[in-house]
Amino acid sequence: MNVAVVARAVYPLHGVGGLERSVYDLIRALAERQIGVTLIAPPPSNEDDEARVPDLIHPSLAAEFVPYHTFPLAGRRGTTVLDRSTAYPLWGLRAGRRAAELVRAGRADIVHGFGASVLGYARLRGSAASARQARVPERARAPLVLNPQGLEEFGATDPSRAPLKVAAYLPLRRAVLRCARAADAVIATDRALEPVVLGHLGIPREKMHTIPNALDLRQVDSYVNPATLGDLRLFNNLVPGERVLLTAGRLEASKGFHILMRALAAVRDHGSLDGKVWRWVALGDGPYRPMLEMLAGELGLDAHVQFAGRVSDAELHAWHELSTLFIHPTLYEGSSLVTLEAMAHRRAVVASAAGGIPDKVRPGTNGWLVPPGDPSALAAAISGALSDPARLAYYGLAGRDIVEREFSWTAAGDATVALYRSLLG
Repeated sequence: MNVAVVARAVYPLHGVGGLERSVYDLIRALAERQIGVTLIAPPPSNEDDEARVPDLIHPSLAAEFVPYHTFPLAGRRGTTVLDRSTAYPLWGLRAGRRAAELVRAGRADIVHGFGASVLGYARLRGSAASARQARVPERARAPLVLNPQGLEEFGATDPSRAPLKVAAYLPLRRAVLRCARAADAVIATDRALEPVVLGHLGIPREKMHTIPNALDLRQVDSYVNPATLGDLRLFNNLVPGERVLLTAGRLEASKGFHILMRALAAVRDHGSLDGKVWRWVALGDGPYRPMLEMLAGELGLDAHVQFAGRVSDAELHAWHELSTLFIHPTLYEGSSLVTLEAMAHRRAVVASAAGGIPDKVRPGTNGWLVPPGDPSALAAAISGALSDPARLAYYGLAGRDIVEREFSWTAAGDATVALYRSLLG
């Protein structure tokens, strides 16, 4: 079986993010199952990486790079509303047509697209029903699998700004709807997101298949290095018994880190941390950092806040091993790989009940869920978590078990290949 995977970004060619990691892990999971994979994506951010793709992702991977042309004043590729509503759908037309060329050449039996990246292929197909009835050109008859990702263009992950975003994202929304109509299967990445996928894309229930975003646990475990842990302790002056409250994510308003800071101030003021050495370590960077640094000063948290910025994979996983509790105070969320990473490291989690997080964090089993944007509820959950070290350890073990059973690429890879085979009959 040969699969064309089409996406506007993949790790490590285009940075680190939820989409990038999902595409990377999918490619590796397919290749390890002896599936031939051709990646269709924009050229790498670093030109030198173009020839190193097999080394960076998987030795058997073939890659086809389709130029991505953004517009003046549209901002950085893939990160602004203007770029994603103009340049991205146009790139999806070209990338989808390239997928059709692979199908015609016998190099792709399945086309697996992320978001609007397969728009050109979808336009050739018209609809999944017409494709099955052979009303489309032969080069577009390979089944299409669509992963629509977070559906931000529909306001699905940011309800407070939904009216504005729905208007601004109109071209992208139409492109994604066109891809969904042409797809033979649409993937929801969490059970909690199934109503969102059905509601926004208007597809029949039988077309939707739930396959969670997952982790490669072998890779996660490979990052656990005692030498790195020791260096990190020494470099950051961590003292024995210090409680590290860890977060990971882009520093922007939607991640709710300002809510967390107010919650931490409340925990401190109520005496829950009296006599304890503790710090909040924030992994990641973004436009909200200056505001958060200012807020730390206003709340008197300067001595307990550490903005670590963007870190390497090895350092990120080392911080998980050194942490006491992982906190994800996001206001809006898609699937949340960062939560899974904490669980994989056997860490209990306090998180917002947003997006796909309730599929992963289960109160009374491996963590605590709070309403998004509620600093009082967040403070209460953090206080309760820190007051019971035995429960933290128990919840951490339960979280790892959940990842192994439900959110590893062992399970997700098998489910994806089974979906492909069912579509091929």
